[in-house]
Amino acid sequence: MNVGALMGFSLLALLGGYLFYGRLVARLAGIDPQRPTPAVTVNDGVDFVPTRTPVLFGHHFASIAAAGPIVGPTLAVMYGFLPAWLWIVVGVIFIGAVHDFIALFVSVREGGRSVAEVARRTLGRGGFIFFVTFAILLCILVSAAFLQLTAVALTSLYPTRELGLTPDHTLIKTTVRDGIVYAKIGGIASTSAVVITLLAPAMGWLLYKRRVRTRWMSALALLICALSVWIGLQYPITLAPRAWMLIICGYVFVAAWIPVWLVLQPRDFVNVHLLYIGLATMVIGLISGGWQGVTMDAPIVHLGGESTAALGWAWPFLFVTIACGACSGAHALIAGGTTCKQLASERDAPVIGYGGMLLEALLGICVTLIVLGGLSFDEYKALVWPTDEAGHLKTGNAPLAFAVAVGKMLHAGLGLPPVYGTIFGILMLEGFILTTLDTLVRLTRYLFEELWMAVLPDPPVLLRDRIANSVIALSGIALLTFTNAYQAIWPIFGSANQLLAALTLITATAWLFQHARTIWFTALPAVFMIATTMTSLVLLLPRYVRTGSWTLAGTDVLLLILAAGMLTVTWRYFRWRADSTRPSVEAEAPALDP
Repeated sequence: MNVGALMGFSLLALLGGYLFYGRLVARLAGIDPQRPTPAVTVNDGVDFVPTRTPVLFGHHFASIAAAGPIVGPTLAVMYGFLPAWLWIVVGVIFIGAVHDFIALFVSVREGGRSVAEVARRTLGRGGFIFFVTFAILLCILVSAAFLQLTAVALTSLYPTRELGLTPDHTLIKTTVRDGIVYAKIGGIASTSAVVITLLAPAMGWLLYKRRVRTRWMSALALLICALSVWIGLQYPITLAPRAWMLIICGYVFVAAWIPVWLVLQPRDFVNVHLLYIGLATMVIGLISGGWQGVTMDAPIVHLGGESTAALGWAWPFLFVTIACGACSGAHALIAGGTTCKQLASERDAPVIGYGGMLLEALLGICVTLIVLGGLSFDEYKALVWPTDEAGHLKTGNAPLAFAVAVGKMLHAGLGLPPVYGTIFGILMLEGFILTTLDTLVRLTRYLFEELWMAVLPDPPVLLRDRIANSVIALSGIALLTFTNAYQAIWPIFGSANQLLAALTLITATAWLFQHARTIWFTALPAVFMIATTMTSLVLLLPRYVRTGSWTLAGTDVLLLILAAGMLTVTWRYFRWRADSTRPSVEAEAPALDP
């Protein structure tokens, strides 16, 4: 199959989904452009600020875009091209983008409150506690998986001969192992990440304190990206994976409680430039590669013993492995956290909520086509699903597989030497992972603070302290990270992530029902996602017990208990509503007090 034709067809499918189904969903939800949003009615200049659509779209997309749409599809194409591609396209149009839009819309209608607060108003205190606790576990699982992935990416090596480099080249630093010369691909990304992080406070000062014009800051961000890569080529930092994990734990701990403008926001600002450039380059490279005749050397469907041994049954594990590429519950935390407080008009909600998720799915589609078009299927399996001499699976290197595939695809499509595309791929992935990590740890700290306020009448000072809650969050992340490989964490992370999406859709369905709106477009996806994710958690439990992964087994049980509690609360709510008179319209919440 020609990768360029598939890329073109995918773009048309996503555009059609937005123009037809996205607009239908917005109409059914009750979008009203004349209704003032909380950003307009409160407008406190701090949290509630009406923001121009392109600016807010960029902020929202930078916040939701992470390594999930890269790593998930890279792992899941073990099932073959067609299953992965179909789920990304169909799943995002009918489930993932609907989820993101409705989370944003309901939060706006509830005065800028989070989805957890909407659950409190619709499903009661029990629904709120179940939702917040579940969200905390999800953030810990995501952070644990991404922390492992960061260490893998930053220590990646690849044979120089595979990058088209001659023995006497001077472009990239190398090391020799077992007589083979390897390029320090991960070391370049390591140095680049360090440089960008060290310069982030200066960027933050210029952006948010001196208020330098955005176009000048964008030029500076691109310069910093280029400078960081040049320094990385000259001085690649090479440390052991465990050392990197400890260093990153220290970094995200500090980033979780210092002012947000000091590191998090400026790092996002720099990395979003890599994100946009990377996505555009991949699309152009695929279309050009297709024009050059590049096809996929991989099975259309691969549902045999190899894929089952690696990941499990296609249903449910294909769906939870792709995770953020098609649907992500974590996006509700962003939509109901900051985006809902900056939306200038409800007219923009479909563009930002529904459209933002479609753009993330485009990233997942690009990854699917690049990995299977840039690598042979045997090369793919050797990198992502390697086996030992006895045929047992070993821990693979999905970040490196993606980076190498990018290098080969851009070489075939644009004539770029493979080494440059590979470096660009690892830099793009590493930027996504690290930016997601520091944001999630901070978000976990917020959620813990909300949880203590909900379950304790008067929380002690220690539980209200942002540093103490950062320690609690990081402790859970470290426990999972240092006892499990990312390939073991990924299935339960994907299950939790998409189950949170189902719980968000349940909460939105209850809200729509309460306000006498149409509910099928959120209720049906919720039912499918609950069935899929609960099944995956049930199937994962004996796997973790059999391998002695007790931390993951305990997390699995806790997720099932929380989900069962949330479903019980929801069942009681709808049964009570059915026994009473359904209201025509209930009053919506006023905006939060500034």
